[in-house]
Amino acid sequence: MEGTSAAALGGADDEAPPLVESTTSVASGCDASSVPSTSNPNPGLDSSFVSTMDDNYYSSGFNDDYMQGVEKPKAPYVGDKEPLSALAAEYETGSPIIQEKIKLLGEKYAALRRTRGDGNCFYRCFMFSYLEQILVTQNKAEVERVLVTIEQCKENLQSLGYAEFTYEDFFALFTDVLESCLPGTEDSLSLNELLEKTRDQMISDCAVMFFRFITSAEMQTRAEFYQPFLSDNIIVQFCKTSVEPMGEESDNIHMIALSNALGVPIRVLYIDSKASDPENPSLTQHDFYPSFNNNLQNNGSHGTETANVSTDLSKKENYDLIVTLLYRPGHYDILYPI
Repeated sequence: MEGTSAAALGGADDEAPPLVESTTSVASGCDASSVPSTSNPNPGLDSSFVSTMDDNYYSSGFNDDYMQGVEKPKAPYVGDKEPLSALAAEYETGSPIIQEKIKLLGEKYAALRRTRGDGNCFYRCFMFSYLEQILVTQNKAEVERVLVTIEQCKENLQSLGYAEFTYEDFFALFTDVLESCLPGTEDSLSLNELLEKTRDQMISDCAVMFFRFITSAEMQTRAEFYQPFLSDNIIVQFCKTSVEPMGEESDNIHMIALSNALGVPIRVLYIDSKASDPENPSLTQHDFYPSFNNNLQNNGSHGTETANVSTDLSKKENYDLIVTLLYRPGHYDILYPI
């Protein structure tokens, strides 16, 4: 990330690539025609939903999206769960270092779920992983906790000068889906129904905007905490240009802010062809634990830390869930522990 050192963001390993998504296309948003204009200088919504690429461009996190003039089908926003062997098969004739890292990954992770590489993949990964864990565990206490936190985020946006109509639909849609992950109502979802909802463009894009506003509100509300990470960038301008617009890349600072805002840990494991010792490559893992209370039901305060994949799971027991992601240069997917 421009102006941000790895060390400043929690002691990241110098060998690790920056956590950056590849911006290959911009989603159209919930409904470009229905997004209201606003004189508020912060949101910058007028440009958030403007596509900058051909709508037929296939966004998968790779660059060979057209082959001999033949259009490929679009990848779903959230894919099916696949065994980790599917990832290994992709690299069976590729880099030996990557092959070895995938073997190491397979010691602790059984499966992955891919997302579309459209610059929003970090937020889509977070969205589905978080909701899926709530649905599977039926964690009513977590839903109640995060609903309180979401209300606080709305108050923060209002205090920052955002007009309610610029974000209220995004918040309402996400909270409806969140509450539908619990049983007992006619709107309660099965896992397959949740997957279908997150593949729906309107629902998926609105949820992404929800997380972008959450991230922006956190950064601006605690500007003194985040400003040192941005060098010469001003927080308000950074949020307007690099956080809120659809399709904008996500970096370490976005993950720190979203984790802090919602009180949800994020774990990222890296797969790339770099290794300080090519004969004995190792995995790099970054753990982002919330630095602020945010109504957390845990046993202590946790700062953003970096841990080795083989040793540190000690803090996980203090949280009901953790969003675990796979990072390959330019793209995020979801990981499933064994």
